[in-house]
Amino acid sequence: MAKKTTAQQDFHAPVTNILSTEAEVAKTSVTEGSSGFGDEIELGPRASQETVPARIVMESHGPDITQVPDTSNLADIGVASFGSPPAMEVVIGTDERIQITDTQKYPWRVIASLLITAADNSQWIGTGWFISPRTLITAGHCVCIKHNPLPSRNGWVKKIQVLPGRNGSNLPFGGITATEFWSVKGWVENGLENYDYAAIILPAPFPQDIGFYGFGVYKDEKLKMQIVNVAGYPGDKLSGTLWYDKRTVGSLNPDKVYYAADTAGGQSGTVVYIVENGKRIGVAIHAYGGATANSGTRISSQVYANLTKWRKN
Repeated sequence: MAKKTTAQQDFHAPVTNILSTEAEVAKTSVTEGSSGFGDEIELGPRASQETVPARIVMESHGPDITQVPDTSNLADIGVASFGSPPAMEVVIGTDERIQITDTQKYPWRVIASLLITAADNSQWIGTGWFISPRTLITAGHCVCIKHNPLPSRNGWVKKIQVLPGRNGSNLPFGGITATEFWSVKGWVENGLENYDYAAIILPAPFPQDIGFYGFGVYKDEKLKMQIVNVAGYPGDKLSGTLWYDKRTVGSLNPDKVYYAADTAGGQSGTVVYIVENGKRIGVAIHAYGGATANSGTRISSQVYANLTKWRKN
C-alpha cells in the first residue's frame, strides 16, 4: 500500500468549526442508539427497513423556538456551495418516496429539519440527525459554505435552527438554535466531496428524551446488499414534511456508499442507516446524487472517530 502523505492524513482532522486521514474500514465498530422516551417502531428480528407506524399525538414543547418558521420558498443549502440546480440529490426514475406523518414517534423524531442562516443572513434548508442528546450529524456543506460567488456568503454559517420531528406547520418538540459547528479540514479548507460531513452542537439538550441513532463502521462484505433507509426534509415537497425511501446498497468505496433511494435537495445531511437486530445504525451521511445513484459520506474509521469525539450529553 502506498504511504499516506501528510496532506492525506490531515483531511479528516477535527476543525471548528475538524480534518482526517485517508479513509479506512479496518474493523467493525458500532455505537449504541437510543429510542428515547419510548414509542419505538417494532421490527422483527430480520427486518431491515421501516414500516409506516400508527400516528400518535403529543404536547408541543421547545426551548427557544415555538412557532414554525416559514421555509416554503427557501432553497437547499447545497445550492449555496454547488450552484443551481445542483445535481446532488435526485429522484431516480419514478418517485417512490413515502411521506412520514407520525414524525413525533421514534425513529422519525431523531431526524431534524434545519433552517440555516448563512454568514450573509441568507437562509437555506437541510437535514440533520441526532447521535446524542446535544449532537446532530449533517453534511459539511450544511455548516460551511464553499465556492459561492458571493464572498460574504462563504465560510461557517451563522446559526442553524434545529427542528426535530417537524411535520409541516407542526413542531412537536419546538426547536433549538445552534451556533457551534464542527467539520473537517478536507471540507472546510478544501471543499472535497469525500470529507463532506459535520456536527451541530446544541447549547442544551431538548427537555424530552428524543433519542438518537447509533452509527457504525462495517466492512465491505457486510454492507454490500444491505438495505439502507433514507428519510429527510426535501425542498420539492410541502415545506417541512418528512419523506422516506429505501434501497439495497448499489456500490461502495472507502469514502462513499451509493444507493438508488429517491431523495431531493434539502435532504442533505440526513442519516443513511441499516436496521440490524432491531437497532438503527447510521452507515453514511447523505450528501450527493447522480443519474443512477445517490450517495453519502461513508462512516469510515476516521469518520467514526470524529463522530465519537463530537457526541455531547
